[in-house]
Amino acid sequence: MNLKPQLLPDQDILVIGAGSAGCLAAMAARESSSYSVLLVERYGFPGGTSTQMLDTFYGFFTPGESSKKIVAGLADRVVNKLHESGDIFLRPNTYGAGTGVNYNPERLKYVWDQLLEAAQVQVMLHTTLIDVMPLSEGRFEAILWNKSGLFSVTAKRVIDASGDADFCHLAGFGYEIAGEKEPAQSMTTTFRMANVDLEKFEKAGGKKRLQELMNATAIPLPRREGSAHEMNIPKCISTVAVKVPHKNALKNAELNEAEKEGRRQAFVFEEFFRKEVPGYEQSKIIGLSTQIGVRETRRVYGNHRLTREECLAAEIPEDSILLCGAPIEDHRAGADGESETHWEYIPKGGIYGVPYGTIVPQKAESLWVVGRCFSATHDAHASCRSMAQTMSMGQAAGLAAQISLDRGFSASEIPIHLLQERLAEVGAILTRPDQEAKTNRDDWAKNLRKS
Repeated sequence: MNLKPQLLPDQDILVIGAGSAGCLAAMAARESSSYSVLLVERYGFPGGTSTQMLDTFYGFFTPGESSKKIVAGLADRVVNKLHESGDIFLRPNTYGAGTGVNYNPERLKYVWDQLLEAAQVQVMLHTTLIDVMPLSEGRFEAILWNKSGLFSVTAKRVIDASGDADFCHLAGFGYEIAGEKEPAQSMTTTFRMANVDLEKFEKAGGKKRLQELMNATAIPLPRREGSAHEMNIPKCISTVAVKVPHKNALKNAELNEAEKEGRRQAFVFEEFFRKEVPGYEQSKIIGLSTQIGVRETRRVYGNHRLTREECLAAEIPEDSILLCGAPIEDHRAGADGESETHWEYIPKGGIYGVPYGTIVPQKAESLWVVGRCFSATHDAHASCRSMAQTMSMGQAAGLAAQISLDRGFSASEIPIHLLQERLAEVGAILTRPDQEAKTNRDDWAKNLRKS
């Protein structure tokens, strides 16, 4: 066996993880620049959570009756591209998180391919990061593996969008592991069902009746809360119902058990839906998430750590790089008499700003962290992990890496006004919007049919 890595061309910017945060980071890093960008992804398609397990972007809009669009910029290009082929619709605020942008996840895989290719991002799929070596002048050497062997790549700037902060972990940066202080959020295997008579379901009472049936059934449901919602594909629904608590996704044996338990629970739910829910009599599961959905593992210690108190203060600090209006949505194990999902809404209009320091690891010169491993406490993370917000983090990190290379600033030294100016140029929303979503300039936000 040859263990000597093959050398890849040096890169200006290396992005680890092609989830929605990593894809936006790579696109932003290439925006109006000639910098080389390499995006590394362990699966055979980009998108991460957006294509592996979910079918709805949350976080673009605030919850409440007067919904406002608070995320824009490169993320709009993703939704606009889906809109071109008729693969999205707006879901109303049925489960508390605000209006959702529902899409066809299979089409989204192709859309991510198209957008990354258009941005001239080099993408390595089926490739895993296995080691990191810090070099001089803030550079890093990353060791990668795929079916063609080991590879070594040196990068001037790195964006960790791995979800589990794998790059930060291997490079020696500090983090908190979910569950060390507060119980970690439970994991979820999502599943999709076909041949659902949605008209019959709605006539029988819809969501309200479903909740009554879940509470009354003798079938041993592992969770008696959760969503089952219409998909972009006719007569199909998607769920967030399975609940696997008390497992550490950083430990392989526990992750293995969680995967098996998630699949078991999915078919318990299928039995319940087919036997007891009107409109589901002829339905069947047609797909499980590519892997079990992991809500939190490592959360990096950044120059700023977003807290619950900051979220609930509903303020926009001067160093804000994105907006969030999502409630604290904490998926818990659920003891007797305790709700399985804890909701806490943002007051004062429901919007707060997220500081730049949350995506810069402490002591980092040339490294950013985006996605669900960004710097936040457990409660704040439970609010700011929606995909519209993680895409905004990626957008900010990609542009920050550009500025760092342009001006010679370290990640911590970048003047926030320069980054905010670049964000404004690509269309990001950084100040509290006055308009309701229905008057927003974006076609897909104005004209899409409601489910």
